[in-house]
This record gives sequence, structure tokens and C-alpha cells, in this order.
Amino acid sequence: MTVRVIPATEAAARLAEFSQVIDARSESEFAEDRLPGAVNWPSLNDEERVVVGTLYKQVSPFEARKRGAGLVAANIARHIAREVVDKPRDWQPLVYCWRGGKRSGVLADLLDQIGFKVTLVQGGYKAFRSAVLADLPVLAQRLQYRVVCGLTGSGKTRLLQALAARGAQVLDLEGLAQHRGSVLGLMPGETQPSQKQFDMRVWDKLRHFDPARPVYVESESKKVGNVTVPEALILAMRASPCLRVDLPMDERVELLLEDYAWFVRDPEFFCARLQALVELRGAAVVKDWHDKVRAGRFREVFRDLLERHYDPGYSTSIRRNFQQFGDARPLAPADRTMASMDEVARQLLAAP
Repeated sequence: MTVRVIPATEAAARLAEFSQVIDARSESEFAEDRLPGAVNWPSLNDEERVVVGTLYKQVSPFEARKRGAGLVAANIARHIAREVVDKPRDWQPLVYCWRGGKRSGVLADLLDQIGFKVTLVQGGYKAFRSAVLADLPVLAQRLQYRVVCGLTGSGKTRLLQALAARGAQVLDLEGLAQHRGSVLGLMPGETQPSQKQFDMRVWDKLRHFDPARPVYVESESKKVGNVTVPEALILAMRASPCLRVDLPMDERVELLLEDYAWFVRDPEFFCARLQALVELRGAAVVKDWHDKVRAGRFREVFRDLLERHYDPGYSTSIRRNFQQFGDARPLAPADRTMASMDEVARQLLAAP
């Protein structure tokens, strides 16, 4: 058998055909970004790459290659012993590394010699990312969007969840970004993906959508936490028809208490996040919020945040950025519960 080598564009189009996608790069390279569904079988781990790189620079390329070959052989042997024993003969992996194919090539050759049908990505991860960046605008522009708008706490995310549960196509950018999209949006214990990984996640979602059906997406700003929404996507969203979720203030406050429950459980974490608003709202206002949080007066703080921070300027901002917001279809859930959001989703999807 012979290892097949295919262009990155072909690999992107045929990802679903492979039994497994194997990333032969180090654990830190894999953590920064990887192909959708990939598993990590490092030919050299981070520490070993430093050792080999140092030898290459300080001693000689020949000594570095000798040391590297031994490390790669040992690592691949462990991967095969751990992962390959139970694989059937028709298992077909797609393998890649950074660019040149040296780390992935050794693994691919050994798997090929075992008898598996192995494919390598020509140009590795670097070429694949270039293909993704070229494909993102094409995918973003071919889809039709319904943009879910509404004041903070109006239940936009809950409505998206209800729509998804009923089989609608939903692009949850906050979920992909692992961030709620505001200064308070970083969830405890969560680390946002790198920009590269966020781009890959968005691309992976878009490529699975049916262009004949609408995609429901929240009216995000250009940035969701520390990551940026691809430009072609944000432009397409801003030119699309809008839906406006309307929820009374009391319900919005209760929704925030439920959706941001970690702030209630950890008041000092809440205070630390509020500190980021000093420049916008002033030290005196933020200190007042701190005092109320520490006194357990969370409802007052959330209401004040809505009235003083989130709501002012919302109408101007949404109308400036989303061209069709003035014609948005109003949606009025009975309350903040998922049952009410499900009813709105049902009516929305039943409409012609």
C-alpha cells in the first residue's frame, strides 16, 4: 500500500469520510487549534521539541535528527500500542502535522505498513487553515440568517436553544466562543478558544448548514470576549432580517440571576468582574455595586446593570449595526422559562 497525499482543500471537503483525524503535532500546537474532531498523537511533545531544537542549533542537524528519530519512534510505538490494536482493517485515518510532513509522515508510513488506508494532508495544518480562511467567506455568504435581537436578559440564548431543540439551524457564537459576550460574560472555569480555534469552530458549523433553510443567530458584536467573529459572517448577519425578543424588566432580572448563578455563589468573583466597568460607569457607581453584592442584594445590582449599563444606547447601537432591525418581528415570550421560549420557537417555525 502507499500513503495517499491530498491537498488541504480536498481534505476539508472530505473530512467526514475518514475514520479518524490524527494530529501529530505537540500538545501545545494541538491546544491552540486543530482540525474538527482531531485527536492528538504527538510525534514529539513540547519538551522533546525544545530538546531537539536546541541540539539542532547548538550542536548539529545530524545529532538533532538522531535524537529526534529515537524520540519519534518511541512515541509512535506508544500511540500504536495504545490506540491501534483494536482498529479494524478498514479503519482509514487522515494524518497531519504542521507543514512539512516529517512528523506525520513517519506515523503515516507505519500505519500504512500495518495495512491501513492512510491519507496525509499536503501542507499540513498550515495549508488546512489557509483553506478554511478562504472558505469561510463563501460559506457565510451563501446562508440566510434570522438575527435574534433583544435587550440583555431578554432570553435570546434560551430562544436559540429552544429553536435548536425543535430542529432549526442555530449558530451559537457565544457557545463556540465559550463566552456570554459582555464584560461579565467570561464563565468561571472556562477558557476561551484561540482565534484560530474559534475560526475553525465557526467554519465547521457553517459547512454543515443547509443553504435552503434559515440559520438563527444572536445579534452579536464583532467581538465575543477575546475572539472576533469572521468579517464576512458579521457583515452577512448585519444585513439580515431581525427578530426582537421582548421580556419585562422583572423577568429579565430573574433570568440573569439564573443564567449568571455563579456570581451569586461567588460574590468576590462578581465584584472582580464589575471592576472592569469603572472606566465606563465610574468608581462610585461600581463601589455601590460592590457593597450591594457583598450584602446579597443581587437583584438590585442586576437591575441597575440593565438600567445604567446595558440598556442605554442599545436602540441606537442595534439600529446602527443591524440594517433591518427597524422591521424586526416582535416576539413576546409569556415569561423567561424554557416552556415559554419553546412556545415562541414553535410559533416561529410554524409561520410561513
